[in-house]
Amino acid sequence: MNRILIIFFLSFSVLNSFASSPQVSDYLIYKNDTIPTYNLLVEQYLQTRKEDKGRLFDLSFRNSIEGTLGTSLNCWRGYQAIYEIKNDSLFVNAIIDCHALENKNQIPENYIRKLFGEKVQNNKVFIDWFSGNISFPTKRTDNKMISWDGVFERIFMYENIIEIENGTINKISEQQNYVDLKNGIDRLDRENIKNVLFNRIKNYKWTKKDKFDCSEHYTVTIGKNGKISNVVMTEYQTEELIEEYWDTKREYNYCVKSIQRALKGLQFDIIKRKGIPIESSVSLEIWFNEDGTIEN
Repeated sequence: MNRILIIFFLSFSVLNSFASSPQVSDYLIYKNDTIPTYNLLVEQYLQTRKEDKGRLFDLSFRNSIEGTLGTSLNCWRGYQAIYEIKNDSLFVNAIIDCHALENKNQIPENYIRKLFGEKVQNNKVFIDWFSGNISFPTKRTDNKMISWDGVFERIFMYENIIEIENGTINKISEQQNYVDLKNGIDRLDRENIKNVLFNRIKNYKWTKKDKFDCSEHYTVTIGKNGKISNVVMTEYQTEELIEEYWDTKREYNYCVKSIQRALKGLQFDIIKRKGIPIESSVSLEIWFNEDGTIEN
């Protein structure tokens, strides 16, 4: 295999991870509680605006609304939205500067009229542009976060799911987002998952270690049903890259298919998002030594 530029690709991945800073949430007012929520509804409205190409107040990344608060790596939007459930409807009732709620001695300035204009009625805006489900964590002592995309969205063990049609609430229900299967492998401990995958790969009966070098970064996908649904080499996911950097596609196919066979039959617990099963990915770096041993 041609390994030229591997170091460049790995360095690029590291730099890219720094660009993905964790972002602050919006807030939802529900039954006198103000709850963090990870549903970008104002952005969906902005996408319908053509005159400013979907940019709020002509904002640039990491600027506050007024441009006076300096850069904020964890608030690229430059603002936070506050939503409210009232009767059977969902509203936006405030657009504020990032972190404005943290100042307990000052009432945040509300920019809602600057954005929505005549759509503001009784100091709030009916979210008639949104249909779908949103969620927020259920208030209970045994609740905990079970998944995070590393930037914005967080999934909790127990969540209230709100089914919405053009801003009108049809149903609010509590959902459990983790299914602990009888013989399922724990899916909450990421390091344990990596260890389980590596042990299967290490103990697999490799037949061509003397011919093919499968030392690589792999991305393993755990499907919605908790079984391994896909394995790819992280840096080589197109035909063009495979042809350019691998001496033969036969070697590439052997490595990927061997990993798939090694992991076949594993059953993990089920993780859901808003009550619906989702898949997740795990990264592994496997190294084959000249003496035939395999390292994680």
